Amino acid sequence: MAQRIPSSAGGSPSDSAARLRATAPVGDRPTPANPVPGAEEVAGVPTPIRVLPPELGSDAIAVLEGRAFFYSDSRGDVPRGSIGGFVRNDTRFIGTWVLTLNGEPLSVLRSGPVDYYSAAFFLTNQELPDLPKNTLSIRRTRFVGQGMHEEISVHSFADQPVRFELRLSLGADFADLFEIKAEVRDRSEQTRTESDAAAGRVSFTYEHQTFSVSTHVTGSGVSRIDGADLVWDVGLEPRGEWETTVEVEVEHPWRVQERRHESFGERLKRADDALSRWQDQVPEFESDWDLLEAVFRQSVTDLAALRITGRVPGLRTEVALPAAGLPWFMTLFGRDTLITAAFSIWVGPELAEGGLVALALQQGKEVNDFRDEEPGKIAHEVRTGELTLLGLKPHNPYYGNTDATQLWLSLLWEYWTWTGDQDFVRSMEPNIVGALEWIDRHGDPDGDGYIEYATRSPQGLGNQCWKDSYDGIQFADGRIPYLPIAIAEAQGYTYAAKLRIAELIEVVFEDTDWATRVRREAAELRDRFNRDFWVDARGGYYAVGLDGDKQPIDSMTSNMGHLLQSGIVPENRARVVVDHLMSEAMFSGWGIRTLSTDDSGYNPIGYHLGTIWPHDNAIAARGMARAGFRDEANRISLALLEAAEYSANRLPEAFAGFPRDVGRFPVPYPTACSPQAWATAAPFIFVSVMLGISVQDGRLQIDPAIPDRVGRIRIRGMRAFGKRWDVEAEGTSGEVRQGD
Repeated sequence: MAQRIPSSAGGSPSDSAARLRATAPVGDRPTPANPVPGAEEVAGVPTPIRVLPPELGSDAIAVLEGRAFFYSDSRGDVPRGSIGGFVRNDTRFIGTWVLTLNGEPLSVLRSGPVDYYSAAFFLTNQELPDLPKNTLSIRRTRFVGQGMHEEISVHSFADQPVRFELRLSLGADFADLFEIKAEVRDRSEQTRTESDAAAGRVSFTYEHQTFSVSTHVTGSGVSRIDGADLVWDVGLEPRGEWETTVEVEVEHPWRVQERRHESFGERLKRADDALSRWQDQVPEFESDWDLLEAVFRQSVTDLAALRITGRVPGLRTEVALPAAGLPWFMTLFGRDTLITAAFSIWVGPELAEGGLVALALQQGKEVNDFRDEEPGKIAHEVRTGELTLLGLKPHNPYYGNTDATQLWLSLLWEYWTWTGDQDFVRSMEPNIVGALEWIDRHGDPDGDGYIEYATRSPQGLGNQCWKDSYDGIQFADGRIPYLPIAIAEAQGYTYAAKLRIAELIEVVFEDTDWATRVRREAAELRDRFNRDFWVDARGGYYAVGLDGDKQPIDSMTSNMGHLLQSGIVPENRARVVVDHLMSEAMFSGWGIRTLSTDDSGYNPIGYHLGTIWPHDNAIAARGMARAGFRDEANRISLALLEAAEYSANRLPEAFAGFPRDVGRFPVPYPTACSPQAWATAAPFIFVSVMLGISVQDGRLQIDPAIPDRVGRIRIRGMRAFGKRWDVEAEGTSGEVRQGD
């Protein structure tokens, strides 16, 4: 019998059979603020109890660029002790940023993002002695790049002179990103604050062992510095104007940010140029359905915001790849990056190239229990904050996943089919070999033919699939399964990866024997999987996994949609799976729920227990289309696109699973990332499903089944095989032309 470890527990395997519902390690994914009462210790690892800091409100505003973001309330302020601030490279360089007028907060007229890297805040004064309400118009314009730049302007509408004090209260706690949503360690004794009144500068420096970071805040025309506050004593003539600029520059050991003295206009132009270059690369998209066109444009902009760019050793040019999501996941995530790149490959294959290269460089080289690393395994998450760089967190990188390795292989195949770049594939041969060896050896430690997960790290993830919350995987009656778990979709990913990589091996490496062996392994897995994972109850369906005792985990989940996409579901079972996914218990009207309403653990606002995830639905839609169920795939696509209309044409990470007939709008999930990479890219899959896009033998092909609601779709400049292609389709007819 397998060793029995609760899947909700982080930590090394233990002989303890005590069942535990504990939060996942802090910082990886959102978990409930109040864990299930009565949580115990397992293997000496206490359940972390989260005391969340104050939120910034539902109208909080974030601006971002690369791995930097500034998260504030609608006034543009970051109150001390909140979850906001300026974060770069997983370190919070600004934790307090509050603008007051004569000691009082300002009132919001209107605020919001301008571009993903900039925001504007239109404010006014409250009723004050000698200064009537709404006398002053205060505008804050914020830009994030290497550091942060803010312009503050004040316009008086009074008919007489006015005087007032404008104060910007500052603080830098240098919190590690893992701490921001939990408990921030007091670093004040190791933090040095220095001021230079003549230069209008306040500097904060924190040093701990080999970790040293600094924040420099400089204001123009500062009257005085009071502690760590920049203060301006402003006098305005009747209907006069005044303005100042504030610069934030940072230093970090992972990558020192150069303190460049270029103007705000120059920085803005540089950011605009980067966005324009990206927008020029993606295809031009038109649709008779205005909503689809608007969602597509928003997805292109959001994907630009989430791109990380950098130079890779051995390459002459920068690579670009998608970070996972704002605000907490602006970094490389194996699963998220790979799925997003696959979704968006017809929009721009360079994200796939960047993700493949970056993750190949991070591929596992040794057995390291602390990081859950194994040779050939593709990384889960990379962090560069203090706790990671000092070795207190295992994220340099952390390897706790069960699927990124297979997804990497599949994306490599997909990149090859779209580009025909055989030289790139040949350069990845050692990585291909390593990934296949991981699947067959470390991924299947007991040799039963299934990929399994069980963390060995005291800070590891209990659940290492995409539903990685502490209770994300459970039985139909709500019981938490024991580790190790063979999760269903990982077997589907393995099947698809082996079939795809076998084709690549045969064509690119011309190794027929190797390809034949890999195809045989895939076929054996398909037969074995359909024997062991099928549950006869409820009309027949696939279990979400096998537990540590090899018993089916019998909850009914959206993971079945992933199985359809992989092709591991035989034709005679595809209709049964589709019917379950589109049933009232699974399909809310806005999308497929992560868990059936018939299961004990169902909760429409549980992170993985009944919410609706756009990327999950995109995978299901793609799987249904692959299996020939185009109407059902289109129904999912239309539902999600309609949901996007209620969130400014942007699909969030997740939203609640309430039935559509309960309300006329989708209910947001409280802490969903937005923008979030694979949700941002989901509309690209919906378009490809409607058009039936595929590539074969050096040509782009379509097989359209476009709903009447959408009308005509036109795409110009789609890239494949080093050429540009134009597509136009309506209903079930269309054409593809090679473009200019």
